[in-house]
Amino acid sequence: MTAKSKKEPIRDFHVYLISDATGTTLQGLARAVLAQFDDIHPIERFWPMVRSEAQLDRAIADVRDHPGPVLFTLVDKKLRKKLQAVCVELGIPCMPVLDPMLRGMSSYLGLPIRGVPGLQHTLDEAYFKRMDAVDFALDYDDGQDLDGIEDADVVLVGVSRTSKTPTCIFLARRGIRAANIPLALEVPFPEEVTSHKGPLFVGLTESAERLVHLRRNRLQASEDNARYAENNYLDIERVEEEIKYARRLFSKHGWPVIDVTRRSVEETAAEIMLLLHKYKGKGEGLS
Repeated sequence: MTAKSKKEPIRDFHVYLISDATGTTLQGLARAVLAQFDDIHPIERFWPMVRSEAQLDRAIADVRDHPGPVLFTLVDKKLRKKLQAVCVELGIPCMPVLDPMLRGMSSYLGLPIRGVPGLQHTLDEAYFKRMDAVDFALDYDDGQDLDGIEDADVVLVGVSRTSKTPTCIFLARRGIRAANIPLALEVPFPEEVTSHKGPLFVGLTESAERLVHLRRNRLQASEDNARYAENNYLDIERVEEEIKYARRLFSKHGWPVIDVTRRSVEETAAEIMLLLHKYKGKGEGLS
């Protein structure tokens, strides 16, 4: 008897994300799963706000044209069954990603699942808190306004291109009021803000090489471009001075420091949320 031939790995494929809400949760879960596989090239086909049979039919037509695994969050039983039947017909996986969590929670609570799409996005107090946090992050971006910054939950401090703004926006989407203040050698840091006891101050830093790379990309400046040859913003020694200055400031005030060189915005935000939880829990500075 010959041994079973090993299945050739699939590297290039379409993956379908079909949701009856905004699909943000589904996208995050799908990307976390796909990140666990090396050398794959998924083409994400995103179908949010699918709540009617006509809307589902359009998504199904796409699946038929380019078959690939389907991940979905649909609570309507009729829509679920129709999608699953098509996937069985095509011989492709069809995965209701929230079902295991819903079943486990339902079993623990002894309560049925409500089955109403988009409940997590209802206009409740948490929704308005998130919208307020986003407005706050935009108002207090890049140190443009310090009046009222004491109302922040967290203040990020760092030199240019340490992901301060995207991290603040990410935190705001979690309902956290985040402000940020840039550091520059030529501009004195506004020390008066350190007297505020409410916000948690966090220092962000990064390797000089990475900062120069990001700054070049921002300016679209190639290394052989004479126009930028004398630009201090891109000078590696000058950038190293900025980083040393930032670290001295962080050390002076005893702020926690996060090196974002090898971190995504999501990872940086997750660490800040953990620091913030400890900070608020103690009601005082971090130990």
